[in-house]
Amino acid sequence: MPTKSTKPTHPHGITDLCDAGARLYASALASGRISRGESESAPCLLEFALLHPDPDDANWLRPVPPSVVLAQRLQPLEREIQDRRRLTLNLTDAFQPFLTISAQKPATTHAITVLEGNTRINAALDVAIAEARTEVLTVQPGGSRPEHILSQALERSKPLIERGISVRTLYQHTVRHSQSTFAYMDKMAGAKVEIRTLEELIERLIICDQTVAFIPAQDDRQVALELRHPGLVQYLIKVFEQLWQRATPLMDEVRYEATPEGITGVQRSIAKLLIEGHVDEAIARRLGMNVRTCRAHIAKLAAALGSGSRAQLGFRIAQSGILEQEEPTR
Repeated sequence: MPTKSTKPTHPHGITDLCDAGARLYASALASGRISRGESESAPCLLEFALLHPDPDDANWLRPVPPSVVLAQRLQPLEREIQDRRRLTLNLTDAFQPFLTISAQKPATTHAITVLEGNTRINAALDVAIAEARTEVLTVQPGGSRPEHILSQALERSKPLIERGISVRTLYQHTVRHSQSTFAYMDKMAGAKVEIRTLEELIERLIICDQTVAFIPAQDDRQVALELRHPGLVQYLIKVFEQLWQRATPLMDEVRYEATPEGITGVQRSIAKLLIEGHVDEAIARRLGMNVRTCRAHIAKLAAALGSGSRAQLGFRIAQSGILEQEEPTR
C-alpha cells in the first residue's frame, strides 16, 4: 500500500519567514522563477501567495513582486486603522457632552470603588502596586499558600523589589509549617521584605503608599473594595501596625507561656473563639487550619480540662482561667 509523502510544515507568519522560504523567494526574484521541486522545502511560499504557477509551464513557479504582496497585506490593516480612528472620533463625540458637564464640577476622588471579579480586582491591584513608591503592607490570613499562589506573589513583588520598595506581610502561625513559604523567603533574600505571623488575623488587606487599600467585600473574595478615602486608609494602617507589633518575625520561634494543664497557645486561641460562640468551621478559617485539625485541638482541650461534652467545655474553659494568661511572647 503506497504511503503518502509528508511535506515539511512551517508554523510561522509572513513577517517571520523561515530560512528556506526567505532564500528561495530571493532566488525566485533574482532568476524570475523556481521549479516546483525546489519549492517543496518551503511550502509557506505558496501558502502566503509569494509564488504562483507559471502560466507557460506547470513545472515552474514565478515570484509575486514584493510590492504587490506588501500592498495586499497592508490594505486590510489600513482599513482596520481607519475603522478604529472613526470609532475613536465617534466615542469622543458621544462623551463630549458628559465631559463638558464633568469639567464644570471640581475634581473628586472615588473614595470607595467596588471591584467585581478576579480580573478587575487583579488589574486594580497591579495598577496600585505599579504606582507604589514607598511601602506596601499586606495581611494574608489562612494557612500555607499553594506554590502557584506564591509564584504569582513573587511575580507581583518583582517590580517592588527592583524599585527598592519595602513590603511587610502578616501571615498566620500555620505557615511556619509550610516549606513553600520559606522557599518564597529565600527567593526574596536581599529585598526589603519582612514577614511576621500571628495566631489569628483579620481578613485580607493590602495597602499601598498610605493612599489606597484593598479589602474583600464577600467571603468568596470575588468582590473587593478599593478604598482611597484618607481617613479609611489611615485607620487600616493603624490596625495593621497594631497587629504588626504583636506579631512574631517568621524566622523567630513563637514562645508560649506553659500551662499546668499542658494547653498550647493554639488551643487557648480556640478556647477563646469557642467562648465567643464560633462554630468549628469558623474557628478553623480564622486560625488558618483545616477543620479536622481544629477538631483534634478541641478534643485535646476538652481532655486537658476534663470536659465530657461540648456543652460542658465552655464552662470548663471559663472555670480554668486559661484565657486570663498572658499572650505569647516574642
